[in-house]
Amino acid sequence: MSAVSATPVDDDHFARRLRRLEDKESLRALMIHGWRALDRKDWRTWITCWSEDAVLEFGPWERVHGRDAILTKVVETEAPYTTMQHHILNMDFEVQGDRATGVGYMWFVAVAGAGPVSSPYAMGGPYDWEFSRGTDGWRLTRQRLGVWWTTGEDTLGAFTEGE
Repeated sequence: MSAVSATPVDDDHFARRLRRLEDKESLRALMIHGWRALDRKDWRTWITCWSEDAVLEFGPWERVHGRDAILTKVVETEAPYTTMQHHILNMDFEVQGDRATGVGYMWFVAVAGAGPVSSPYAMGGPYDWEFSRGTDGWRLTRQRLGVWWTTGEDTLGAFTEGE
């Protein structure tokens, strides 16, 4: 029985498929790594997921431009919460060379005070992402986040329209 050898066309096809899968896994890992850091209030790790000229668009807030401004806004808003959980669900990515887009869903839960009597505030909605690949890997260049639902009371007023 003779061994079947792959042709250069097959090798190229498999290399492209492997690269696409690796890119998608890198994007998924970037988001999970960054948002777990956000839950720990490890702001420096989280902000490294963003490009220098990134844009954050979030329903109750004005559009935020630039990594430093994004960091300032998120720390100002989320630091007062005792505990947070950022769940990113149903992530899906499309890669085209050194650019990528992605979608997912947010389920965010925050507790303003310690103890069992604290009532959590939660919200959920769609994520829409854009990424670029540089010499240091994939970075988030734009995030649009909508709010479709909330539950509980935003006692700190951090996520309320007009606050």
